[in-house]
Amino acid sequence: MAVERLWLSINPTVRQQRAELLERVGLVDDTQVDYAVGIFEDGKLIATAAVFQNIIKTVAVNPDYRSQDYLGQMMTNLLSYLDDQNEAHSFVYTKPSQMQYFQAFGFQIVSHTDSVSLMERGLPNLAQYQQQLRRERIDATPASAIVMNANPFTLGHQYLVEQTATKSGAVYVFVVTEDRSFFNTEERIAMVQAGVAHLHNVVVIPTEQYMVSSATFPSYFLKDQADLAIASVQAQLDATLFKTAIAPQLNIKQRFVGDEPLSPVTAIYNQALVATLAPDVNVTIVPRKAINAVPISATAVRAAYQAEDWQLLQQLVPTTTLDYLKGR
Repeated sequence: MAVERLWLSINPTVRQQRAELLERVGLVDDTQVDYAVGIFEDGKLIATAAVFQNIIKTVAVNPDYRSQDYLGQMMTNLLSYLDDQNEAHSFVYTKPSQMQYFQAFGFQIVSHTDSVSLMERGLPNLAQYQQQLRRERIDATPASAIVMNANPFTLGHQYLVEQTATKSGAVYVFVVTEDRSFFNTEERIAMVQAGVAHLHNVVVIPTEQYMVSSATFPSYFLKDQADLAIASVQAQLDATLFKTAIAPQLNIKQRFVGDEPLSPVTAIYNQALVATLAPDVNVTIVPRKAINAVPISATAVRAAYQAEDWQLLQQLVPTTTLDYLKGR
């Protein structure tokens, strides 16, 4: 039986069969898909897998057919697809019990929890990112970390960094690398660097795909549309990766986050950090900076920018961001 492409957006019957198969093997019907494949027997879907960006996920084989090498056939197809997309580096989401099957295809463990494992194949990989982190290390203690999207960099972000800097010998500000925001990665990193330039113990570092990314925490980018139960599982994975693979490279002992009254997904992430990082890394939740009792949010800043409300923007962003926005 041949591997076939599944056109999920135009074939509701196949979409339903895929959802049922995923449910049977204990996986969630993840619809964030660029390319999906399946194997059929007499019109019945018995195996499926998919790719989103460079991430292989929702790999499932009907338990009645696991004696066949359907997983191998689908993986060969997906890896060929990724090659065609010029993706030299890829991830796979799987259950911990299934990791051995993917190791046969050259995947190595990045992080795992009791319920999910993240593996990668190709270059650049986690080991190279860890080398990059060690090159950024400051010999000062205690070392703290902040992870932010900064879409764009607001007075709230600046306040969080400044508060962290007063309590730390070194502060590593990780800026989300993934380009799924209003402002692109290059713009966001530039605004963060300009906004913290007056703080001499702060280093700005891109997250690549190892923090708050489609590989580690895809629910973050779905915001209000995210399934909160799924978000909780992914947040734990992201936090575990930070604890085991990121923090030790920089001797990070503190993680600072802003409190989150507006986004349930980000609130879940904060909860996962507190539960997962202890006792190795202490998590401090800093009250959000507010204007007229309203927490400053990047959402409000984007709305003001699109409305060209420069008077309001002066209240919400530092001068460095305001200058950047005016010159954009």
